[in-house]
Amino acid sequence: MAWPAPALAGQQTPPPDQPRLTIDELMKVDVTSVEKHAEPAFESAAAISIILQDDIRRAGVTSLPEALRLAVGVDVARTDGRTWAISARGFDISTANKMVVMIDGRSIYTPLFSGVFWDVQDVVLDDVDRIEVIRGPGASLWGANAVNGVINIITKRASETKGTLVKVGGGNDLGQIIVQHGGSMGAKASYRVYAKDRYRGSEVFANGADADDPLRMTQVGTRIDADFGRTSLTVQSDAYAGSIGLFAHPDSDVSGGNVLTRLTRSYASGNQLQFQAYYDYTYRRVPQQFAEARNTGDVDLQYRFIPLKRHDVTAGAGFDLTDGRTVESPVLFFDPSARTTALVNVFAQDVVELVPQRFYVTLGSKVEHNSYTGVEVEPTARFRWSFDSRHVLWGAISRAVRMPTRFDEDLRFTGFSPNVVLSGSPSFQSETVVAHELGYRHSAGHRFAAGVALFENDYDHLRSEEPTLPAGLPVVLENLLTAKTAGAELSTTYQPSTRVELRGSYAFLHEELRFKPGSLDPTGGSSEVHDPGHQVSFRSMITLPRRVELDGTFRWISALSSPVIPAYGELDVHCGVHVHRTEIELIGNNLLHAQHQEGSTLPNPEEFIRSVFVQLTWRP
Repeated sequence: MAWPAPALAGQQTPPPDQPRLTIDELMKVDVTSVEKHAEPAFESAAAISIILQDDIRRAGVTSLPEALRLAVGVDVARTDGRTWAISARGFDISTANKMVVMIDGRSIYTPLFSGVFWDVQDVVLDDVDRIEVIRGPGASLWGANAVNGVINIITKRASETKGTLVKVGGGNDLGQIIVQHGGSMGAKASYRVYAKDRYRGSEVFANGADADDPLRMTQVGTRIDADFGRTSLTVQSDAYAGSIGLFAHPDSDVSGGNVLTRLTRSYASGNQLQFQAYYDYTYRRVPQQFAEARNTGDVDLQYRFIPLKRHDVTAGAGFDLTDGRTVESPVLFFDPSARTTALVNVFAQDVVELVPQRFYVTLGSKVEHNSYTGVEVEPTARFRWSFDSRHVLWGAISRAVRMPTRFDEDLRFTGFSPNVVLSGSPSFQSETVVAHELGYRHSAGHRFAAGVALFENDYDHLRSEEPTLPAGLPVVLENLLTAKTAGAELSTTYQPSTRVELRGSYAFLHEELRFKPGSLDPTGGSSEVHDPGHQVSFRSMITLPRRVELDGTFRWISALSSPVIPAYGELDVHCGVHVHRTEIELIGNNLLHAQHQEGSTLPNPEEFIRSVFVQLTWRP
C-alpha cells in the first residue's frame, strides 16, 4: 500500500492569500508513488501528475472524481448520477478496472469487479494534501490491477489541520455541510475529527425529464498522528451511510467503515521500516438488482535500506483477505453466493545510481499469489537521465496484470428471464499488458515548464463475450480479445508573474482491438473501450489584490463512436474572496451548455446540467 512521505508536499502549499508556488518550487515537491519513498516529482521515472491542495481548492471541485479531472491524460466521465468512469490510457468504461486507487494507503477498489464505487469515496477535500496520479503500469510496487496507472490520495497529518473548520455550501445541484476540529493530545500527538453531510440533486435525460437519481451521504471520521523520536504512529477511521436514487426503482442503500494503523521507524543509518494494517467493511444494496456485504483485512510490511554504495533498495510483503457475500435477485446472482479470496505478495526494487546525480536505473518486481490464477509476476525496468537540473529524460518497460474477479467468474445475469443470458467463466485468466514508455521534462527558469510522455501498450487475454453455440445463450465471459494502444501526453505550465499561472495539456490515444481465432464476440470490443481519442485542457489561476482569486478550467473531449457521444467542451469557474478567517466562493460548473452527455447509460442516457454553487468556509 501507499507510504506517505515524512515531508509532505502540502507543507509547501501557500496560504490562501499568498501567490502560488513558483515553477522552481513545484519542481521540488516530493512524491512517493513512483519509488515508494519521497523524491522530487520532476525527477521521477514515470508519467506523473500532482494535484496539490491549492489546485483542488481553486478549482472549486466538491468530489474526488472532479479533482481527478485536473490530472493530465485522465479520462473522467459521468455516466449517471452515481457512476463515474475514470481511467488513464484507455479502457474507461463505467466499471473501469485497470487503475489501483488508494486513500492513505488503503485500497478502495472492490474485488467484485476491480473498480471503484466513486459515489461513496467522500473525503473532506480540505484535508487532502495531494493526489499523485501515475499514468502507466505500477504493478511492480502496487500489484495486480495497476495496469494503466495508480491514483494515490494522501491526506494531511493531524498536526496540519488543528483548529476548527466549518464549510457550508449550496446551489441548484449540490448542498453540503462539513464540521471539523483538530488539536493536540499532549506534546507528541495530534488529532482531528470531522462530520460531513452531502446532497447532490438529480440529473436529467436528454429530453430534460428528471432522472430521479439524487445522492445523500453522511460521513464521520477521525485521525491521530503521534511522533516518538524516530517512531511515528498514525491511526485513522471513517464511517459512512447514504442512499442513491434510481429511476423508477427504490433508492439504493450504501454504508461502510474502515480503520487503519501505520507504524514507521526510521534509523540513524537512513533505513526505514513501516508496518500497516487496515480493516474495511462495505455494504451496497440495489433493490431488485444486487446486494453485497464485504469485509477486507490487509497487512503490509516494507523496509528501505542501502546495502551497497549507490544502491537504494525497497522490499516488502503483504497479505490481503477479503470476503464478499451477495444476495440473489431477479436480475442477477453470483455462483457461489459467497466467496473468500486471499492475495499474498512480496516485492523488491533497487534504484542504482550508475552516474552520480545523473543516470539512474530502477529494477524491480512484485510476485503475487491470488485465489483465481495462482502466481503472477509483474516486473519493471526504468531509467532516468538528468542532463542537468532543467532536463530529465526517462523510460520504462513494465508488465502488469488484472487478476479475475467475481464479476469475471461468478456472475450469472438473467435480466428477469428464466435462464442465464450472461455468465462468468471459471477458467477466466488474468488480463496482461506489456508497456513501453518514454518521457521528457524541461524547466526553463522560474516561469515555464513542460513535459511529454509517449507510450505503447500491448494487451492480451482481455475480456470478451462469447456466445454459446448453437443457441447463442448464455454469453460467456472469456479472454479472446487483444489490444494495442499508443499515445502521447503533453503538459505545460507558464507563470508570467507571481500572481498568474496558466496550465495546458493535451492527450492523444489510439486503440486497435483484435479478437483471437475462434472468437464469436459480436460486440467488437465496445463493452471494454469507451475512450476519446483527444483530450484538451486549459486552466488559468489569477490571484488579484485584496485576497481575491479568479480561476477557470476549460476542457474539450472528442467524440465517441461506440457508444455515440458527441464531442463537447465545458467551462468551470471559481471565484474566491478571503475576509479574515472566512472564504466566500462562487463556483460555476458546465457553464457552456444547459446540459450535456459524458458517458452512456443505455437505453436512456443521462445528461449533466449547468450548476451554480455558493460556499462559505469559516476557520474561527
